[in-house]
Parts: sequence; structure tokens; C-alpha cells
Amino acid sequence: MSDSDEPGSEKRRFARTALSLLVQYRFNTFEDFLAEYSVNLSAGGMFIRTDHPKAEGSIIYLQFSLKDGSRLVEGMGRVVRVNPPGVEGRVAGMGVEFLNFDDESMALIGEILASKNAKKS
Repeated sequence: MSDSDEPGSEKRRFARTALSLLVQYRFNTFEDFLAEYSVNLSAGGMFIRTDHPKAEGSIIYLQFSLKDGSRLVEGMGRVVRVNPPGVEGRVAGMGVEFLNFDDESMALIGEILASKNAKKS
């Protein structure tokens, strides 16, 4: 079963685009940033591959940039789904809903998705 074939995928508000981006995140201002790769991205959130997901409802600070490092996207997100490690057929990690991203960051996410989807066509 792929991430998009999971029960409930038909309830998603935004289409997911497979995309591996290095994402840095932290859970409070006293922690160092952790770095993992995304599995997919949408206009409303992303799924981050990790063997150490935080609990549903956790608020995290996210930042990621274009592959060339030229522009940074950053904002707050909420963990809305957790796939624990060790479950066969599922990628371990956490689904994060974007909460507080500024207009520039949301526009850049839109550009990333449009660029990726144009390459598929």
C-alpha cells in the first residue's frame, strides 16, 4: 500500500506530489534542528519520513529550501498523522499540516508543486 492509497486519502483537501526535499524541523526553541526528507508535498502540508515521529497534535517549526538553496520556506506546522516505524507497507514518519506560513512561503510552495507537476506531464 502506498502513502496515497491509505484509507482516508480520498478525504484530502490538497493533491499530494511525490517530492524528496531535505526538511529541517524542531519542536521547541531549545532543541537543535532535526533533518529528514519529505516523501510528498501539497499546498496544505507534507509527509516527513522519520523513525522518530512526534505525537499527533505536536506543533513544529519547519524550514526547507529549493535544491539550489536560493529561497527558504519556513513556518509552523501541526502533526496530523503518524506512521510508526516497523509497520510493513507503510513509510515511517509524520504528516504535517501547514499552519503559519507567510504569503511568500506559500507562493514558493505553489511554484515548487507547479514545477514538479509540469515535469510529470
